[in-house]
Amino acid sequence: MMANAYKLKQAIEAEVVEIEENGIKITISGDLKIKNISSNNPDNEVLKNVVNNAIRKAQEIQVLKMKEFGDLQSVS
Repeated sequence: MMANAYKLKQAIEAEVVEIEENGIKITISGDLKIKNISSNNPDNEVLKNVVNNAIRKAQEIQVLKMKEFGDLQSVS
């Protein structure tokens, strides 16, 4: 059981999400750590929205990885 949990953790951490919207590019790892932010847009509201979108996408990947490992078969 612990071996599967560790493999799941590694699989999630290995995923990378890259979102680019409105002149802002964010790279975030599957474990929700921001790896890079670059912006041509000075609007903080836009930055906040793009960060939230990147986090949401990474969370979706977490759920998919958990399903692959059989932990969340009933989640749709």
